[in-house]
Amino acid sequence: MFDAAAKLAPSADARAAAEAIPRDYNFAADIIERNLKAGRANKAAFIDPRGSWSYGQLAERVDRFGHALRSLGIRREERILLALLDTIDWPTAFLGAIKAGVVPIPVSTLMTEEDYRFMLADSRAKALVVSEPLLPRFTNLIGSSADLLHVIVAGEDSRGHHGFEDLLASARPEPYTAPTTRDDMCFWLYTSGSTGRPKGAVHAHANPRLTADLYGIGLLGLDESDVCYSVAKLFFAYGLGNAMTFPMAVGATTILSPDRPTPDSVAAILRRHPVTVFYAVPTFYAAFLASPAAPKRADLRLRCCVSAGEALPPDVGRRWKERFGVDVLDGIGSTEMLHIFLSNYPGEVKYGTTGKPVAGYDIRLLDDDGQVITRKGEMGELQVRGPTSALMYWNNRDRSRETFLGEWTRSGDKYVQDEDGYYVYCGRRDDMLKVGGIYVSPFEVEGALCTHPEVLEAAVVAWPDEDELIKPKAFVVLKSPDKICEELAQALQEHVKAALAPYKYPRWIEFRTELPKTATGKIQRFKLRAERTITR
Repeated sequence: MFDAAAKLAPSADARAAAEAIPRDYNFAADIIERNLKAGRANKAAFIDPRGSWSYGQLAERVDRFGHALRSLGIRREERILLALLDTIDWPTAFLGAIKAGVVPIPVSTLMTEEDYRFMLADSRAKALVVSEPLLPRFTNLIGSSADLLHVIVAGEDSRGHHGFEDLLASARPEPYTAPTTRDDMCFWLYTSGSTGRPKGAVHAHANPRLTADLYGIGLLGLDESDVCYSVAKLFFAYGLGNAMTFPMAVGATTILSPDRPTPDSVAAILRRHPVTVFYAVPTFYAAFLASPAAPKRADLRLRCCVSAGEALPPDVGRRWKERFGVDVLDGIGSTEMLHIFLSNYPGEVKYGTTGKPVAGYDIRLLDDDGQVITRKGEMGELQVRGPTSALMYWNNRDRSRETFLGEWTRSGDKYVQDEDGYYVYCGRRDDMLKVGGIYVSPFEVEGALCTHPEVLEAAVVAWPDEDELIKPKAFVVLKSPDKICEELAQALQEHVKAALAPYKYPRWIEFRTELPKTATGKIQRFKLRAERTITR
């Protein structure tokens, strides 16, 4: 049964964490000053391809960037768009804007020109801060954006725009902090678009500190001795906490790489640096296990591994633990909640589940009629209550009202709670299948497929048969594409039948070389479902 008290009032952990933050508060000033006061001015905050950057150097760069924005005439609460690769320039611009009271909007470096056109128009950004390799994607937008006044280019050639390093060199390192409050608009993050057009989630100054206090410190136990590396990039919620907010909250060191993460490149980073805390997504964990470049256990210093973005297949988690001797802590977070709110705990991992609520967050499941489920084992839509919820979706009243229900936030995910109190992922609300009137979780079928030794990854969607009745269809990526054949397709179907109830097996198997995904690694099943109308 659910704790009845949790339905009435937020948890004591949430109240205590929120009350610890003063009314007058600026997140960037807090995260910088706490390290300087702790005597870490000479300690490495970030290491990127250009070298090691101390907390003292970062503090000066942050103040210089804030002064540069003010010199350009950008005022408090105005927005700037950040399209930056993961280097020291990213935290410099992000924290520099926040400290100056300007609202940064980090965006994915993997979007299309039309995506960027929408975000510039939707946010009304006054400035664009962009890495030189990404500038060509904005060439057609810079002159046509009605609100864009300045372009700042990070790289060797600014191509007639403001140079990032030039602005820092000419600015003064003024220790200025805008008079903001914990509830003021701090930054936006656009949703990854796994279900359609991105939405701008607006976060307050208190939110990133609370995620660090409740999850980074409270659950992971990070401290200043840790060296962190995140496969997930800084531009979205998961990577922002992993590679900046959490390590900076305790004075740890973060390794940043501007390159696309591949098993080879990540293996090189893990060999070169004594990484203790490693963050990735399920797809990467599976690919790393299948890669001959993966280091040996003796070459690593890992003490903690984290997974989010999508549910971790239990077989992947078990194989990782067997090979590297470290559990993978699977959890779920969202852009709307800023980071992970439901997670496996160190020493209490149960593979095949997403764990239990992070201290400070409450969870409830609702049935199809909107009633709270009070019996374990019954599937419902997960809703979360916690102090890090976004204020709203910018300029999207209808979706805001659908998602942010007072203290509760809809996740869009279907879950059951097992007898041990662990939550088990069943799939996205829109991804669920009803076969013969019975719900089937696509993730459960995908998990069964991924236990076959030939399968790298799989996605299962609803598909109509000749009678227009819904059945599961699987799109499968093999470890060795040359093994594609009808016999293997049949073997995979039998493999699922042996593992699950027979009605859950995929009626069709279609082999692919890759699956459509967001920049965060989430499979875009809606794109696969859309193929039904194209092929029929």
